[in-house]
Amino acid sequence: MALHFERPEYDARLARLTERMKADKLDAMLLFAQESMYWLTGYDTFGYCFFQCLVVKADGTMSLITRSADLRQARQTSIIENIVVWVDRANADPTIDLKNMLSEFDLLGTRIGVEYDTHGMTGRVAKLLDNQLNSFAQLVDASYLVGELRLIKSPAEIAYVEKAASLADDALDAALPLIKASGSEADILAAMQGAIFAGGGDYPANEFIIGSGDDALLCRYKAGRRTLSASDQLTLEWAGVSAHYHAAMMRTVLVGEPSARHRELYAACQETIVAIEDVLRPGHTFGDVFDTHARIMDERGLTRHRLNACGYSLGARFSPSWMEQQMFYQGNPQEILPGMTLFVHMIIMDSDNGAAMTLGHTYLITEEAPRALSRHPLDLIALPAFPA
Repeated sequence: MALHFERPEYDARLARLTERMKADKLDAMLLFAQESMYWLTGYDTFGYCFFQCLVVKADGTMSLITRSADLRQARQTSIIENIVVWVDRANADPTIDLKNMLSEFDLLGTRIGVEYDTHGMTGRVAKLLDNQLNSFAQLVDASYLVGELRLIKSPAEIAYVEKAASLADDALDAALPLIKASGSEADILAAMQGAIFAGGGDYPANEFIIGSGDDALLCRYKAGRRTLSASDQLTLEWAGVSAHYHAAMMRTVLVGEPSARHRELYAACQETIVAIEDVLRPGHTFGDVFDTHARIMDERGLTRHRLNACGYSLGARFSPSWMEQQMFYQGNPQEILPGMTLFVHMIIMDSDNGAAMTLGHTYLITEEAPRALSRHPLDLIALPAFPA
């Protein structure tokens, strides 16, 4: 089997899950999130775009129901021993196969947790599932149970995050020589992703963000490539990835002499992220981080130009997003705890002046001060349009 962790690591994760299930009085869990299956068993696939479900009983028994295309994938990448294949056919309803499996597991009339809020659960599947199981068992929305367990990373997981952070740094190193007048976004993107692959990394769970000129104010990837001008701005958000574990970074790189507005926006980003480092530690919450961000940005008159979140937890994730469920937004009571890997980003998009500025990287939370995982400083990056 191609496992990324030793068997005791998986055993410890299963023990944590079953302990939590018993505390929540759940007789079984239906896992639809691919990252939940990966974390618990090592199962590595993009087959979650079709119906599949990992059933976990409170006694630790596990069984996967999936398509034939993923049968060998599950055998080769996971510790799952019992695998059931549902058959592709006209008008197939795999939730019937799942119900039969649950019946064989003697789960009729029990209390079952379901991961509804995940990319592996479509609205159609949710309707089919509820139609089949609402009279079979008591279904409970347990979408965030495994996600909460995954927030604190083990030493073995942190090692992958640190490798991912090193690959993210390599990507920036590869990009910087190409950022200049007449530089191609295509070449920059290829160099960044190539550096990660060359370093033994993986595909990210979502596309890298790259945009220059007016597109530097966008927070999402869009198709199309542009050539940089002699006075330009280039926003990049990317992540190094190792064994699906992500470490993200974000920068707006300037070409040519920075404008006064760009310098002003950078100063706000830098001041805010330094202030956040004082609350990015045990004894504070995710909401405290956002409040620090909002206070400083608002004091500088940037309320209209900032976002309503300033980062999130990172870990092993699958498409379409590398974000874990917990984010830095107003009122989030989630405690900051040692072992978390958290991405803090400052994003200011001043559409009035056409100026963008972003700044961010990933931190490991310790008992004391957070540890930045990037070797790159948070300095303003302004490059000459025509390097010597």
